[in-house]
Amino acid sequence: MERNTRAELELLHGALTGKIIGAFFDVYNELGHGYAELVYQRSIVIALRERGVEVETERALTIHYHGQVVGEYRADLIADGKVIVECKVAPKIAQTHETQLLNYLKATSIKIGLILNFGPDATFRRMLLSSSGNPPAVLRA
Repeated sequence: MERNTRAELELLHGALTGKIIGAFFDVYNELGHGYAELVYQRSIVIALRERGVEVETERALTIHYHGQVVGEYRADLIADGKVIVECKVAPKIAQTHETQLLNYLKATSIKIGLILNFGPDATFRRMLLSSSGNPPAVLRA
């Protein structure tokens, strides 16, 4: 990964992603591991709103091909209209989770997304969709 891309990834909506990640760890530390994804999703919405973040849940993302609708997905959360947040409960974050988030970013004008995994170990991925056509940058933490 290029240094500029890493810097962009860390700085783009850095304060907002910091609030989201902080809320993620607060929820994980309080609830622990073992609940259904929906429990964590609802909890993080509460935690984010307590931090003053506007949260939209289950927003429809429409996919077009040659001007026609060919599919619709739902993003778990969109924070302040700037960051797509996907909540998972899995042993680890998989490539399919990253691909799903990348497709959500491509379907919107949003450039940054987070995968929050409430699995056995609290982990997250931060992804930035490059406008230059380069592959997305992924910051593993």
